[in-house]
Amino acid sequence: MKTTTRLTAGVLLALALSGAASAADYAVQPASTLGFTGSFQGASFDGSFRQWHAAISYDAAHLAQSKFDVDVTMASVAVSDKDQQGALPGKDFFDVAQYPVAHFVTTGFRNVGGKVVADGQLTLRGTTRPVSLAVDFKPQGRNATLDVSGSLKRLDFGVGGGDYADTSVIGADVKVHAHLLLVAK
Repeated sequence: MKTTTRLTAGVLLALALSGAASAADYAVQPASTLGFTGSFQGASFDGSFRQWHAAISYDAAHLAQSKFDVDVTMASVAVSDKDQQGALPGKDFFDVAQYPVAHFVTTGFRNVGGKVVADGQLTLRGTTRPVSLAVDFKPQGRNATLDVSGSLKRLDFGVGGGDYADTSVIGADVKVHAHLLLVAK
């Protein structure tokens, strides 16, 4: 009987501790932004996505329980140049008719020199590749800000391939960045 009681107490303690070590779920607030910076003919340009959804579960002290899961509506891309705005949703770039949503999900987090890096898989234009993002999380009571940034090679995902593969005209590297305003659920 004592063994059963100890085992039950041990299981309950383990469950209680695992619950205490779980990451907090956050709701992303409407003022949050998701964007990118590319280059065309040597000049940089900024773009953003107006429609996207992010499920954020994060605790810097318990990275193993943390997770980012983001869906981006590619047709919601916005840039200031009229020609780029017309071209990006098209078949040569995002091909939103065939690939309407890009998806990023974390596979893990790691500390690198005191900074947190989120490793994950990005699926864009039907191609899935690993992407790592620097994470800057600042809790403020029930609220928090989350800034992420990283870089990817557009041709790895077939963005601007074919006639647009010349990286001296359209830069190979695209910087991605997000600024999220969060409220604990």
